[in-house]
Parts: sequence; C-alpha cells; structure tokens
Amino acid sequence: MKYAGFLLHLKKFIELDEEEENILIAAFHYQEIRKKEHVLQEGQVCTSYYFILKGCFRSYFINENANEQVVQFGIENWWITDYDSLLSQRPSFFSIQAIEASEVVRIDKKVMDELFLKIPRLERYFRIVLQRTYAASQMRIRYLYGMTAEERYEHFHSLFPEFVQRVPLYMLASYLGFSPEFLSRIRARKNV
Repeated sequence: MKYAGFLLHLKKFIELDEEEENILIAAFHYQEIRKKEHVLQEGQVCTSYYFILKGCFRSYFINENANEQVVQFGIENWWITDYDSLLSQRPSFFSIQAIEASEVVRIDKKVMDELFLKIPRLERYFRIVLQRTYAASQMRIRYLYGMTAEERYEHFHSLFPEFVQRVPLYMLASYLGFSPEFLSRIRARKNV
C-alpha cells in the first residue's frame, strides 16, 4: 500500500484507529515527482505539505549573485514545505525541487486544518515535527556561525553520510555555505 510508510511513521508519535487511518488516506494524495521537478517555485503561493515516502528534495532560493542557495534538504520520512508562504498565503521566496525521482503524499493546508478537528492528535504530531524542525534550524545557524567550513562538512558528513552520496556536490556546498571548489579540496584532503 502506498500509504503504509506514512502511517507507520505517524504511529511512532501518535495512536490511530482504523477509522482515523481511513480518514487520513482519503485526505492525502499520493504523487510521483520526477527528478528535477518542482513542487513549488519562487513566486508561487505554497498550498501544501509534502511527506517524502521515497526520494530526496531541496529547498532553495536564488541569491543576489544569481546563485542557488540551498536552505534545506529532505529525505524519506521527512516533511518539506514553505511554512511562511503556507501560513501567510503570500508568494514564496523559495523553490522546492526533487533531486531524485521521488514519491510523496501531499495534503492541502485547508484540508489539514479540517483534519485537526477530526483527529485532534494530529496537532500533537505536527507540534513535535515543528519543534524538531525548529531545533534543527537553530543548530544549523549555530554551525554556520560557530564552525569553520571544514568543521561544518565533517559534522554534516558524520550526521548524514547518506546525503554525501545522494546529493550533488554543488548543492551540498551551497547548503554548507561555501563553493563547490572548496568542498572538492576538503574531500581531496580527506581521501589522501
């Protein structure tokens, strides 16, 4: 079943009965996303949350030098969206793109708000998800300001070795805050 991984993930945090599972399955939409396909582009209003069943995504913006600046990655069992645009219903400053062929379950904000009334425990689940997301964002800021570029790479590599294999080097370098050439030099020194 396409929703099995999603339901299993939810059950790690909250209990669901069969009726609630059926309500969730009816509210979410399964979607296959091609490699390099966008689910959100800068300037669009974000209307959905995306739970990644399979694949890898990035959230990025184009900076003042016309370079892509990656601000977030997402892999299996992670959520990805633009919370600011979703909540304010203003155009997004970010784009969200599949790095690999991917599968997601998507839910529109309006439908999610209705689900919170039908299944109040979902609010607890999303509170936990958002707390973890916020904590990760705080730590990322700390690492950007408190570590050297090489320390950031080492730390990221130790926490998420799968990303180093799955994500193109220029995207990883952008996320870590340095040039692809600098990342190549770091990796060359480590392989010596």
